[in-house]
Amino acid sequence: MKRLIGYVLIGLILFSLVLTGCGPKAAKIRIATDATWPPFESINEQTKEIEGFDIDLMTAIAEKSGLDIEFINVAWDPLLAGIAQCQYDAAISAMTITEERKKQFLFSDPYFEAGQIVTVLIDNTDITDKDALSGKVVGAQIGTTGSFEVEKIAGATLKTYDDIGLAYQDLMNRQIDAIIADNPLALGYVGENPDKLKTVGGAFTEENYGIAVCKTKEDLLAKINAGLKAVKAEGLIEKLVEKWL
Repeated sequence: MKRLIGYVLIGLILFSLVLTGCGPKAAKIRIATDATWPPFESINEQTKEIEGFDIDLMTAIAEKSGLDIEFINVAWDPLLAGIAQCQYDAAISAMTITEERKKQFLFSDPYFEAGQIVTVLIDNTDITDKDALSGKVVGAQIGTTGSFEVEKIAGATLKTYDDIGLAYQDLMNRQIDAIIADNPLALGYVGENPDKLKTVGGAFTEENYGIAVCKTKEDLLAKINAGLKAVKAEGLIEKLVEKWL
């Protein structure tokens, strides 16, 4: 009888271990990004993988905080709506921290300082800064701080794009007069097309990028901030600036 009871107990222990092993795994943390904004996020033409400053940074944060993440490539407007509705857990996409956006989702501590700048054709002589854009057609990505800045300029006509790369194509094809966009992005395009493009006037805003987090996930925000603090302390931001910018 004792032996029988022992076998039963062993069987129950083994069964419980099997059940534990078969239990549901923790869901991946879904990180949205709009991979049309090099050098922060874009699709590598050879590997077809998402890469960039933000991707390296978020990957490092996840490793520090023990987060199992996956990146979801989504256009900018659906990204903003999706994170506000918690369709995604978080989003990293060169996103400026603004008071309006803070009403819709949480933000991590800032990780990068940027500003808006004007890009024009290399042979343009009449546009010297943003104050010379009245009467001009100015491109910007829809829903970005660049588009908001164009709307503030009296007499300027805003043309929006889902993909900022299309704006630069239109500018080089003389379909628009100028573009307002984040200075790292603009300088990247100028660097790739130095015989066609130039920036003018310098950055005229001061903005900070942050990682957006679903409003109900304060625990996730805490983990992201802890990871961000750790990688900052190790000098990762400076290394990524050197690598990507």
